[in-house]
Amino acid sequence: MVNIVPGLVAVILTMTMILFTSAAIVREHEHGNMEFLITTPVRPIELMIGKISPYVIVGLIQVAIILSVGHWVFSVPIRGSFWSLLSGSILFIFASLTLGLVLSTIAKTQLQATQVTIFILLPSILLSGFMFPYDAMPVAAQWIAEALPVTHFIRMIRAIALRDANILLLGKDALWLGLFTVGGIIIASLRFKKTLG
Repeated sequence: MVNIVPGLVAVILTMTMILFTSAAIVREHEHGNMEFLITTPVRPIELMIGKISPYVIVGLIQVAIILSVGHWVFSVPIRGSFWSLLSGSILFIFASLTLGLVLSTIAKTQLQATQVTIFILLPSILLSGFMFPYDAMPVAAQWIAEALPVTHFIRMIRAIALRDANILLLGKDALWLGLFTVGGIIIASLRFKKTLG
């Protein structure tokens, strides 16, 4: 249970953040709300950042609830500092939200957005080290796992929460999440077209 609770934070955030963002953008396309955006001077990258910002608070609330329940109900120790947990969580939340943005430029309906989210969620659960030890997986599976943000966050949150590691010592994983976020926003902005078609 000690390792499962921090892992649950990563898995639940992956599912909710990606689904929230992808479904929200697709829903606006379906309802025709993109017509209003066409008349504004907002650039695609500004729109992308504006769409994901409110969900950061939702994600942080989820982190607080899961870790609190894990601590008080299952006696999972939380040894890490508040600022390290906050910094790591924000990095992962942004990475998950930008992945949702990219998927929203692919999906045409909310059903498709849900299906694509599940397609991302399954390898995230199976390959990230949440269910099976990372080192015991085949090399090819490890390569796939390294491309998933959840793999890096699980390492970070377990190290911070259970071993009181400083986020600065987890620079490789933190850097990957940051680069993933920047790359995701750029890709989503390039794919997004402020047109009705």
